[in-house]
Amino acid sequence: MFSDTLKEVLRAVASVMQVPVMIVLLLLMVVTVIMLGSIIMEYFTERRRMKAKIPSLVDRIQGKNTDELKILVEESGLLKRQKAALLKVIERKNLSDDTKDALARQIIFQEQAYYEKVSKVTDVIARIAPIFGLLGTLIPLGPGLIALGQGDTKTLAASLLIAFDTTIAGLISAAFAYLISSIRKRWHEEYIVALETIMETILEQQSEERGER
Repeated sequence: MFSDTLKEVLRAVASVMQVPVMIVLLLLMVVTVIMLGSIIMEYFTERRRMKAKIPSLVDRIQGKNTDELKILVEESGLLKRQKAALLKVIERKNLSDDTKDALARQIIFQEQAYYEKVSKVTDVIARIAPIFGLLGTLIPLGPGLIALGQGDTKTLAASLLIAFDTTIAGLISAAFAYLISSIRKRWHEEYIVALETIMETILEQQSEERGER
């Protein structure tokens, strides 16, 4: 008797969860589409226009004073965030070498945190979408099996259709989210490495400029 009650409670909980699971899956798909659009926009508005060749830019930095460095960075083909980060260091020319090194490390850390935050959304979707897809598959199978035992093929077909649809929704969301995260992480790693290289070169150049005074 007690076991029957438990079974009914579990069945009721599972039935109640079906609609929320489907809503979550729809939201995950919507967010995935938005993130897909954002990465396409990022490619055409920033990455495709990024024309800075790091070795060439490093060579051009040599022998430049602070004012010339600012102009060089502003006119370079770097990303807006990279330019802003570099200008924060360049404009604080009166700081000591140790202080500027600490500031540069802090700026690099902030940029890394920003890019990790951007990728975190699709990382989470890639992990949880299959879980909700599996939930959406298993929950309707209960009523479907009951309908099968009663010879109700219409209810069985409807349950299986929901199961297949939720599985597909979860897998598609996870696959696209994983792809977006992979591409973004590779891009962001390139951005950070380029920023570190240019920033180190600028720090060395400004240190030499102060030593010549």
